[in-house]
Amino acid sequence: MTEEKNKRPKACVGVMVFKDGKVLMGKRKGSHGHGEYSFTGGHIEFGESFEKSAKRETKEEAGIEIKNLKFLSVANIFRHAGRQDVLVNFMAEWESGDIRTDENEKIYDWQYYDLNNLPGPIFYPAQVLLDSYKTGKNYYDKE
Repeated sequence: MTEEKNKRPKACVGVMVFKDGKVLMGKRKGSHGHGEYSFTGGHIEFGESFEKSAKRETKEEAGIEIKNLKFLSVANIFRHAGRQDVLVNFMAEWESGDIRTDENEKIYDWQYYDLNNLPGPIFYPAQVLLDSYKTGKNYYDKE
């Protein structure tokens, strides 16, 4: 049963947060995407709306509040070890708070970057958000 449960897709949100024309990104560490840069986001909790999930994940990870959440895309992402995530991606604006960087977290070293000068490498799900933002494409599925 555990193996079957692990093969089920997980619902997630991803959020590009903008402040003063720059976008927030942090460096990942841990089991997947180690050393790659990502936006805020994570798993949607049972009974939670997309908006509440996006706001909660951003607050938990980066310590800031967001506003003006706008849908960007939905993506069916397949990653290492047979993992599958269904991502609901958004963009938002910074509302309040100072970014918090804690090296004990899965994502740390949060900074605002110019879209034309982003750090690398970029975590694949974050690359999907960037592509959606730049092209207007709003649907990504397994090829």
